[in-house]
Amino acid sequence: MTHALLPSGFHDRLPPVADAAARLEARVLEAAHAHGYERVDPPLAEFEAALAHRLKATRAQDAVRFVDPVSQRTLAIRPDITAQVGRIAATRMGHHPRPVRLSYAGSVLRLRAGQLSPERERRQAGCELIGLDTVAAAREIVTVAVEALEAAGVTGISVDFTLPDLLGVLSAGPFPLGEASLDDLADRLDAKDAGGVAAIAPAYLPLIEAAGPFDAAHDRLCAFDAGGALTSRLDGLWKVADAVRGRVVLTLDPTERHGFEYQTWLGFSLFADGARGEIGRGGSYTIVHEDGSEEAAIGFSLYTDAIVAGGGEDARRRLFVPLGTDPALAARLRGEGWVTVAALDAGDTPEAQLCTHVLIDDGVRPL
Repeated sequence: MTHALLPSGFHDRLPPVADAAARLEARVLEAAHAHGYERVDPPLAEFEAALAHRLKATRAQDAVRFVDPVSQRTLAIRPDITAQVGRIAATRMGHHPRPVRLSYAGSVLRLRAGQLSPERERRQAGCELIGLDTVAAAREIVTVAVEALEAAGVTGISVDFTLPDLLGVLSAGPFPLGEASLDDLADRLDAKDAGGVAAIAPAYLPLIEAAGPFDAAHDRLCAFDAGGALTSRLDGLWKVADAVRGRVVLTLDPTERHGFEYQTWLGFSLFADGARGEIGRGGSYTIVHEDGSEEAAIGFSLYTDAIVAGGGEDARRRLFVPLGTDPALAARLRGEGWVTVAALDAGDTPEAQLCTHVLIDDGVRPL
């Protein structure tokens, strides 16, 4: 057995990937800070009972648990940072005037890998706005998410919106399900199974067609909502999308619920050119206070590794500085944004130092 092997779902981040990930997170947090989001840094593990209480059932199953040798209590390693930010807002910052704007970046660990994502450990960065889930709050969160990705150099951004509580609103109002199960209907709509939907709740069939490019899908939803049960949601959704219209591709899948089980009225997924699958997601939700009361919140999380793998960060750019170069010149070049790699002996070469440029006669030349 080799001691260099890592467990399934884990990997080392090597240069230039680790550098690119660090720069990306710094740019995301800087963009968030410019909008008033201040950073928090919760611990990697917490008491399992408290973390599970805030993670909701679906996320709690993802947590890796172990017994703390000090307290002899069960601890859990976080599979998501959002719940920890909610805990901070509800306890340590419970006295803070609302809304509270917080940002974060760190590693998360899942018990099992997903079918489409084999990584068990990954980096997560994002923002949470605690105390509001209004249209104005949603517009801000979506705008900050897009600006953060743009600041990180991500191109071809797409935002896919969903309405997580849509089926609950409709089944409790104009389209009761009778004997049909809400979960069964949700599964069939998720799978775009028209025959399955027709068999248990044919009134919901138009929702399968109400997915696609945002404007057309929104129009189809408005036509479906003849009774007006969705008017406020659809009006709010339009205003949220309008905040980033023209900067990103907008789509709408109103019945998408996978991964949005704990969201309330709004959810969204983020995609980008060159990236495999989602690079982030967000939406509105509630956090639980110690007295059992709930507080509205909205936020987003970005998946650093997925963004870097998709090319959403600058490539390696290193300048080789030959032996004997004036240190003041090298300092000036670093001030201009170059990464300088100084030769330490006469046999050093740009190729050996993985440089992309070389300093020749006080000028920069590409290799």
